[in-house]
Amino acid sequence: MWLNRDKIDVPKYHKTLPKILNGISSVGLILSIWAIIVLPIWPAILGISLAYLGKSWYLDRMVWLYEDMKHLPEYEKWEY
Repeated sequence: MWLNRDKIDVPKYHKTLPKILNGISSVGLILSIWAIIVLPIWPAILGISLAYLGKSWYLDRMVWLYEDMKHLPEYEKWEY
């Protein structure tokens, strides 16, 4: 549903936070890669934590988006 947002509009309150959460995950990934190359442990732990936290919260938002949009005819067939 998120990838199809150009064709079928998502609710307004779902538009900005997923972008922010993907940014947090990306920062965590970059920090983790840097820390693995340079070898300090604490930035690696922080980066991995940021990546997991951001992606987990993002997945939670995608479930919420699904619950809000599953009544639309395009998505009703997804239910079983």
